[in-house]
Amino acid sequence: MSTTNIGADDAPWVDGNALAGPLGEIIGTDLTVAELTCAGCRTTRPLAAMRVFDRAPGLVARCPGCEEVVMRLVRTTGRALVDLRGSLVVSLPMPNA
Repeated sequence: MSTTNIGADDAPWVDGNALAGPLGEIIGTDLTVAELTCAGCRTTRPLAAMRVFDRAPGLVARCPGCEEVVMRLVRTTGRALVDLRGSLVVSLPMPNA
């Protein structure tokens, strides 16, 4: 089993922009402008503002305010699993017609 050594200066998370590529592949649009309402603290923030922990089998997005999990993304062979149970609302802007 291998382990990742995290240095003292390395943050254990990256910002929500790390989800842009994986979610864009699945949904086919840029979701960095999406807003999530956290089920824990009820605060609405852009996806890009979430703290994403990427040193696991998947990606875990946490609210920067209360640190509750708002989204999980795991890819398996031929499937993507997106868990949004920590988000009350996912708000996406509609393109202009």
